[in-house]
Amino acid sequence: MELTARARIGLTLIAGGAVANIYYNQPLLAVLGSEFGPRAALWVPTASLTGYGLGILGLVPLGDGLSRRRLIIGQLLALSLVLVVAGASPNLATLALASLFIGILASAAQQALPFAAELAPDATRGRIVGQVMTGLLTGILLARTVSGFVGAHLGWRAVFFAAAGVALAMAGIAAATLPHTPQTRRLRYRALMLSLLHLARTQPVLRNAALSQALLFASFNAFWATLALLVEAEPFGLTPAGAGLFGVIGVCGALVAPVSGRFTDRRGARPVVIGGSLLVVAAFVVLWAGTWSLVAVAAGVLLIDVGMNGALIANQTRAYAVVPGARGRINTVLFTTIFAFAAFGAYAGSQAFLLAGWPGVCAVGFTLSGLALLVAVLDRQGRS
Repeated sequence: MELTARARIGLTLIAGGAVANIYYNQPLLAVLGSEFGPRAALWVPTASLTGYGLGILGLVPLGDGLSRRRLIIGQLLALSLVLVVAGASPNLATLALASLFIGILASAAQQALPFAAELAPDATRGRIVGQVMTGLLTGILLARTVSGFVGAHLGWRAVFFAAAGVALAMAGIAAATLPHTPQTRRLRYRALMLSLLHLARTQPVLRNAALSQALLFASFNAFWATLALLVEAEPFGLTPAGAGLFGVIGVCGALVAPVSGRFTDRRGARPVVIGGSLLVVAAFVVLWAGTWSLVAVAAGVLLIDVGMNGALIANQTRAYAVVPGARGRINTVLFTTIFAFAAFGAYAGSQAFLLAGWPGVCAVGFTLSGLALLVAVLDRQGRS
């Protein structure tokens, strides 16, 4: 079955619309902190990212044994209900628990990626994955902008209630655009989960791709989980809407995804991963000046997003080629690793900000991205 233009657009919109939910909270952290206490800035983003990793681990493998179309629709419908609970949260414990389930169900975005890779021809898989990832990455970045504006004018609760409506709309898009794919096999859940360990143990390309990208994404989340705390404090004093505008800059970085996919199709993954890692390392050098310069922050946003997104497409493309019949499980190994590190990055960045301010965040990001660069340079499997 071919990937039609209609299905590709649907998958792109679903990927962006679903993943956005785990990032809506970030421009709102200062507001949430004023209502629920300073620990809100630590637990809410960490819970949503942890939940996303759990959803990738527990739900995405089902796509190799069940209908991905039905899984996507079901997750989006359940997501809309949990978002309503988040918007009505009376305390931090309820909001943090709702954020955990938001993350779990938002992993519908990660059902879209192997769906696209499965339907795409081999010769253009990198480009197609890049297009769907452009939607996902745009959703990540615009989530902060939209959330910032809605939160500034209507309050943080309105952000979650509006997101519930968007999740319902995404379920409708999924029902209207995604194809019914034939099930060639039906694997038991236990067998699916055990096969994750087998893939991780026997596929060095997958392990290396997961580790290098996970370190980059940890540095990425150390930055984004604390940016609002920097720019909404003195000397800048921006509103949540102003903090969210930095997501618009990051969208330029998301546009590199199809370019990275085409380059990977032609030249291989390794040079793209090394180049992307170098850009992220450079970003944290520039961001160090963000303590007193919003221009430096803007430049750093562009560098970190271009570098991280370019490396991500290259790592995904080579990982999906390892075992064609197990792309959902490959995606699970890849993104469970990535988002486990992402939760760690958000936690480490928040702790560094509390202990050492913005220079501490930059030190954490520089160290993590430097390790990612080292992994990419030493990775001989990446030549394939």
